[in-house]
Amino acid sequence: MNVEASLKKLFSLHTFGIKLGLENTIKFLEHLGNPQNFLKTIHVAGSNGKGSTSSFIASILQESGYKVGLYTSPHFVKFNERIVINGTQIDDEYIACFVADYENYIDEHQLTFFEVTTALAFKYFLEKNTDYCVIETGLGGRLDATNVLNPLAVVITTISLEHTNVLGNTITQIASEKAEIIKNSSKVFTGILKTDATEVVEQKCKETKSQLFQLKDFISFNEKDFNLFGDEKFTLEINPPLKGKYQKLNAALAAFTISKTFPNVSKDNYLLGISNVVRNTGLQGRFEYFHRKPDIILDSAHNPEGIENFLSEFNKESHLYSKKTLIFGAMRDKAIGDMLKMLSVYFDHILITGINYERAATREEISKECQ
Repeated sequence: MNVEASLKKLFSLHTFGIKLGLENTIKFLEHLGNPQNFLKTIHVAGSNGKGSTSSFIASILQESGYKVGLYTSPHFVKFNERIVINGTQIDDEYIACFVADYENYIDEHQLTFFEVTTALAFKYFLEKNTDYCVIETGLGGRLDATNVLNPLAVVITTISLEHTNVLGNTITQIASEKAEIIKNSSKVFTGILKTDATEVVEQKCKETKSQLFQLKDFISFNEKDFNLFGDEKFTLEINPPLKGKYQKLNAALAAFTISKTFPNVSKDNYLLGISNVVRNTGLQGRFEYFHRKPDIILDSAHNPEGIENFLSEFNKESHLYSKKTLIFGAMRDKAIGDMLKMLSVYFDHILITGINYERAATREEISKECQ
């Protein structure tokens, strides 16, 4: 089976939809020899910022001399972007061989795209002898296919209303779902959370006898400077190459996590990891200038909080443009109307688009929200 056929097979698994629950994943991983049990992992969940935070963590560890696996989703252009080791994407041949070897099992048990992709990543990272792996959750946490790990550290970036049809209609409910990646005696690191979410995480840490570290207790910032404080020997100025205060928070959370989990990482490696994050991980779509003159900016904001972050940065330079056009598409389960209301204030024209994917909202569905 060549890679084109393999990927066609993988993407066809979307027809099974999203199956919340771990039974299929656990059985498939047992069939593979439970590769996840032999990996040293950092598990990252959150509504926004988990992809960037995961990439910052992986980049800092890479600059520290480690071989680091990074598993994120979704991909922008190519499936291989999801599974990366030290900036190098998984090769086509490995994907093709994996799908060919386990096609019968996948069909027999009707595994979903994310279940298979997660297992593929774990097996690949083990066979490539990674030192550490940074694993981003997909949807939620409790019933997410990645929630089979016993990680060195758990990271929760932000929590906002998203996937309400699955995760719940309140911050408390969503926080409860995401906090379920916290295992007994974990080190848990949180970004800037709302009070309701913080209370849920604190309670979960008490139940699991886990140690909680909250970023808000270790940072200071103003309009110019953004600093992370560890002990009396550790102060780090956070200045990532990505735009926005929220990216400084993501980078600070990543550095904070490593400082308490890998105490021997040097200050230079933090600085190099943060500044080289795009080169080291292939991170893209975060207020990314895809083209200049005319300026084309790509951003993967996908909920109201993400849109607010995008607009806070875009507003700083929107006056430079005589005409501003937005191309907008979204998954069907997103707060499309709320996002478009926020965006409409800043753009002269909004063009609606869709993609050929079963979760994507069609142009007609988005247009109806516009009414």
